[in-house]
Amino acid sequence: MRVLIETGQATFSRAGEPVFEPVDLSVSGGQALVVRGANGAGKTTLLRLLAGILRPSSGRVSRHAPVAFLGHLAAFKGELNCRENLDFRRRFSGTGSGMSNSRALARVGLAGLGLRPARALSAGQKRRLGLAGLLVAPTAVWLLDEPYASLDDDGCTLVDTLLNDQLGRDGSVILSTHQRQPELQTPPEVLVVQRFAGET
Repeated sequence: MRVLIETGQATFSRAGEPVFEPVDLSVSGGQALVVRGANGAGKTTLLRLLAGILRPSSGRVSRHAPVAFLGHLAAFKGELNCRENLDFRRRFSGTGSGMSNSRALARVGLAGLGLRPARALSAGQKRRLGLAGLLVAPTAVWLLDEPYASLDDDGCTLVDTLLNDQLGRDGSVILSTHQRQPELQTPPEVLVVQRFAGET
């Protein structure tokens, strides 16, 4: 299976000091990787590096396919309604081959809320809207930071279903989570991010 994203001794520095120990990873189509680590170890920073939001201070990040990043905090325009936010996501990504807005909203349990402003959604509904964004603008690689946050049991089951669908399309998933282990048809690989220990 083709490698979709990989790193070589990648790390990121703040104030001249690496946040985490250098990371080597390689994720292919149909493969999932769970990123674990202590609070403050740099899990979110690593995902942002993989997404291209941050640039590595040393080492390399190679993306061989389009990626989508869904952060812990919803990145929506509160004054826009759900449909408008999905339209924005589709235009921003440049992808036009995904689900329609209405179908994506129904898929994530937000049917009938297309005209509701994003600021009026609950935390769990905002998380579901983020998932809908992945469906209207599909990419080969999903980078998900705490995708189960703010979701009830049904919402967590929905995440697992969408992850399995993505892997079944030969896409890949890299996610951080401390709440639960994803229930996937193929067991994921696990990467433990280690805080930078300093020179020895």
